Amino acid sequence: MSAVLKFILAWPGMFVPFRSWIGELRNPETLKADIIAGVTVALVLVPQSMAYAQLAGLPSYHGLYAAFLPVMIAAFFGSSRQLATGPVAIVSLMTASTLAPYINSPETYIAYAMLLAFLVGIFQIALGLFRMGVLVDFLSHPVVIGFTNAACIIIATSQLGKLVGVTVPRADTHYEYVFNKIIFALENANGATILMSVLALAIMYWFKVYRPKFPGVLIAVVVTTLLSWALDYKSMGGAIVGTIPQGLPSFGVPEFDLSVMKELASAAIAIALIGFMEAISIAKVMAARTRQRLDSSQELIGQGMGNIFASLFQGYAVSGSFSRSAVNISAGAVTGFSSIVTGLGVAITLLFLTPLLYNLPQATLAAVIIMAVISLVKIEPVKHAWAVQKSDAVISMIVFFLTLYLAPHLEMGLFIGIGLSIFFFLVRSMRPRFVELTRHEDGTLRDAEFHHLPVQEEISVFRFDMPLYFANAGYMETMILESVARKPNLKFVIIDMESITMIDATGEEVLEGLTERLGALGIEVLISRTKMPIQDILDHAGYTKMIGTDHFFRTRDEAIKYALHQLHMDDAPSPLRRTIQKD
Repeated sequence: MSAVLKFILAWPGMFVPFRSWIGELRNPETLKADIIAGVTVALVLVPQSMAYAQLAGLPSYHGLYAAFLPVMIAAFFGSSRQLATGPVAIVSLMTASTLAPYINSPETYIAYAMLLAFLVGIFQIALGLFRMGVLVDFLSHPVVIGFTNAACIIIATSQLGKLVGVTVPRADTHYEYVFNKIIFALENANGATILMSVLALAIMYWFKVYRPKFPGVLIAVVVTTLLSWALDYKSMGGAIVGTIPQGLPSFGVPEFDLSVMKELASAAIAIALIGFMEAISIAKVMAARTRQRLDSSQELIGQGMGNIFASLFQGYAVSGSFSRSAVNISAGAVTGFSSIVTGLGVAITLLFLTPLLYNLPQATLAAVIIMAVISLVKIEPVKHAWAVQKSDAVISMIVFFLTLYLAPHLEMGLFIGIGLSIFFFLVRSMRPRFVELTRHEDGTLRDAEFHHLPVQEEISVFRFDMPLYFANAGYMETMILESVARKPNLKFVIIDMESITMIDATGEEVLEGLTERLGALGIEVLISRTKMPIQDILDHAGYTKMIGTDHFFRTRDEAIKYALHQLHMDDAPSPLRRTIQKD
């Protein structure tokens, strides 16, 4: 083993990021901790993966396939040491909603689920290789909260039929589907199924509240499976998992149909972004806790490779899991080897333990899903967004209701939310805060309008609180010209550039044109507190040469002193003078 480790440690880091932790396995304590953590996660993952496959519209054993190699591959190629990859609720739901048109053809449905995972993986790897993890930032927090809350409600309501033992025909919209479920449940509910569901939910809830360190999900699975076998639950009308193929998944390349790939492309992008958002969110929390370096682009590659292997070995799209990652780090995981142990635990289940799962009630798997998603519904972030920026809360609520209304076309709610976020951002950036500054009693320069302070008629000091670019440069010009029109005796305009962190060609041209127009009116433009990157742009554009270097000042007070001196007001009283406090 020592020779293998030395060989691996010599490889380039980008292709084998696990090189950073694999050497630590020489420490027996680290190895022991990872084995314990890996086994603990496997005990949770086995029933969860089967439940999530059911949510995705696939046979439960495909969840086990997705919980085998993808878990290990993502750990090998990702940068997070404790991130637990595998089937997750939201990605499973999005898979089901994407493939809903093919539900009546099981073979086609499974084939397209594998193809969808492949497309998700390719997109994530491409983003990672081109260091484009920043694209995930377009998924603003309000959009993600609104989408996640709606998705959790859709997930929970989608399991109602299995909780009461009824089968409901598909409908065009999710709300029609849920309404049909309620009608069917009232007329055809199965008593044994309801009792089994209540028992499973009660067990998981009790352990979650009173014994959180115990594997409540596994205990519920064992108890209900034993009861199902002992009472012949199937003969009572209860649905069970049934026969699970014994053995590891076989290798197979998805069928690449260009027309189908085009149909799945938008959903694949949405799943890739949402899946990665979920993964990177928990990975960042754990990296902060363990003080380990996290590379988001490398994590994209890891998640993408996990999805590629899922597609090649009869699985479906996977992502990092909040709940299982929390279990992993709480159980003491130190390196990615814990995920290798988890994958091996699933492999042992597939090879030897599948007969034991024959009598597992479908109602139990539905209960597992519901318990998993309930904790993901968050109301407080929406309230917080309302207090900070009301438009963000409005976006979150719009995404929430649109996602519910448009289900099963979940990606539409997501993309509309991204569009709304960009739109509101542009609106805010087109009309940023623009203030005229004057001297406060304490000697500092403050917003004259807000503090009801007198202003100087010959000198105006303006501050523009936003990068100056094509969308708002005209607004700044308009505001300055309006102020100039109100001051017939104005001689100097001082622009405080401290808040302008970026300027594009349009912004520079507007600044140049404004300077020329004011100059024609006998008004000089002075620039203060310019950041070095902005100063370099103005130098290269020729603006500095145009107005002269003597019109640039390190502080606002220096610019004001210059203007007062030029006006021969060194000793005269002025709203800008008083007691000058250095910037």
